[in-house]
Amino acid sequence: MATKNNKIEVERMVIKFAGDSGDGMQLSGTQFSDAAAFIGNDLATFPDFPSEIRAPQGTIAGVSGFQVHIGHADINTSGDQADVLVAMNPAALEYNMKHCKPGATIIIDLDSFTEKAFKKAKLDSNPLENGSLDGFIVVKAPVTSLCRATLKETGLDSKTIDKTRNQFVAGLLSFMFNRDVKLGEDFIKEKFAKKPKLVDANVKVLRAGYNYGDTIEALSTTYIVNPNMNKKGKFRNITGNQATAWGLMAAAERSGLNFFLGSYPITPATDILAELSLHKALNIKTFQAEDEIAGINSAIGAAYAGNLAATTTSGPGLSLKSEALGLAFITELPLVVVNVMRGGPSTGLPTKTEQTDLMQALWGRNGESPIPVIAASSPSDCFDYAFEASKIAVEHMTPVILLTDSYLGNGSGLWKIPNMEDLGDIKSNVAKPNADYMPFVRDKETLVRQWAWPGNPGTEHRVGGLEKKDGKGSVSHDPKNHALMTKLRAEKVMKIADSYPKQLVYGDKEGDLLVVGWGSSRGAIFDAFTEFHEDGHNIAFTNFNYMFPLPNDTADIFKKYKRILVCELNSGQFAHHLRTAHPEFTYMQYNKIEAQPFMVSELKQKFNEILEVK
Repeated sequence: MATKNNKIEVERMVIKFAGDSGDGMQLSGTQFSDAAAFIGNDLATFPDFPSEIRAPQGTIAGVSGFQVHIGHADINTSGDQADVLVAMNPAALEYNMKHCKPGATIIIDLDSFTEKAFKKAKLDSNPLENGSLDGFIVVKAPVTSLCRATLKETGLDSKTIDKTRNQFVAGLLSFMFNRDVKLGEDFIKEKFAKKPKLVDANVKVLRAGYNYGDTIEALSTTYIVNPNMNKKGKFRNITGNQATAWGLMAAAERSGLNFFLGSYPITPATDILAELSLHKALNIKTFQAEDEIAGINSAIGAAYAGNLAATTTSGPGLSLKSEALGLAFITELPLVVVNVMRGGPSTGLPTKTEQTDLMQALWGRNGESPIPVIAASSPSDCFDYAFEASKIAVEHMTPVILLTDSYLGNGSGLWKIPNMEDLGDIKSNVAKPNADYMPFVRDKETLVRQWAWPGNPGTEHRVGGLEKKDGKGSVSHDPKNHALMTKLRAEKVMKIADSYPKQLVYGDKEGDLLVVGWGSSRGAIFDAFTEFHEDGHNIAFTNFNYMFPLPNDTADIFKKYKRILVCELNSGQFAHHLRTAHPEFTYMQYNKIEAQPFMVSELKQKFNEILEVK
């Protein structure tokens, strides 16, 4: 008999899916997120994978999670603590209890709570009986048993049947959030389009989960999260890696250039290569190289031949590309290097997130070789900054490093689908055939040289990693010429800051405290700042996306505040960079090196300490 359904409208909710890697929690999270985007919720997601490829099932180390924050209000982070936790085994429950709000709803697969499972999770007692769940709403659903009962007549093997458990949970959540179950069915039909038996089985289990939710007293209260009406236009849910790939493709379109990617697969950047490889029809060329060095060198060759060229990697791969980056710099060829940062050093924590490659991106090359560095701040604006990195590379004839990270690359958010014409053009400075052509003659204002493609008569020139003679480009070992070329290359890069937009400052335009962030820390810092500012505190916030060269108005902003607090997911790399560039200011630091993004609550606590809020 169905229970009375008390529907409550809420502004935002955080849902965490957790289980073993084979439990389909990433898929369920993506499914839930896509449905939220379809009905108009704003959202942000954070997939959290085990670092071990084959972590033992049922153990804390093997827990795979996916957190999604949906809202009627604007959403800037994947959320601090969960309102709803799905825990498919005791290890998932144990690992995520600290991430649950008091009174949260916890959905478990009762069939997985066995003595054997408790031992694997290193639990001394049954959490369902020891009082640790007091104060929570616990839905003890025998998910495995109900899935097997639903599909017992299908002829499917038990292993395949058990893999449908995530769809039972998806159905249960569809009921809990008053969603049309057809959204889940459409997702399944697209996901398993070539496997009709799996479509049928998963749809049956999805409906079973929905119907189960309608029969249990624990879910007598359900939730409605209305669409976000602040965002006008056509939106879709997009991951940062997908947005990066599309931004590069858009840049190729607006520049009128062919696109080439030379890359070696590495977590968490591989999906950019995979996404670009799907678009051969758009004249996108991808080359999966045998190693990182081959990847960047192939891209440099493509840039020399007149392509918009890029290479993608993570921190360990960027270090291997450093020598070739110097080659791209001294030859002054356009190249985009995307670094999706992860926890380090060495192999480190390959599936976790950090902002610890900033110093490597700024200075990790031999010789005097300053390279522009920019950073994205959300999954959706990975598109914008991939486009911007390409624009800088082509229009200023230089390699550019774009920093994203695992939080952005694997996470997702709403992305407004742009009108291509609104993106503007990317103008390449291609040399015309000229009997007097010299490859390193520079524009007087920008110091940018012309781009000469091989095969064009009248633009023949030498290329290589040896120092070039000013103007002519022939090899030169003259000390004074080397000093001049070093100065010109550096000045050209610094002039790029003249093309930046103004640095945005939120809150008070002068006063007690300026909070500074960069890259992916923006969302959490913005939410923490907003709460303080709305409470009447004299506080401001600015987030940097142009890391080198810094915006020209940086000092003008900083001098208006008594204190400057730099927040970043490392030991203070951006703070150190600011001290070098603007030593006239004093910088406080708030650093987190736990391979996890900032929580709004911990930032607020730091602001409390500085502002001495009681």
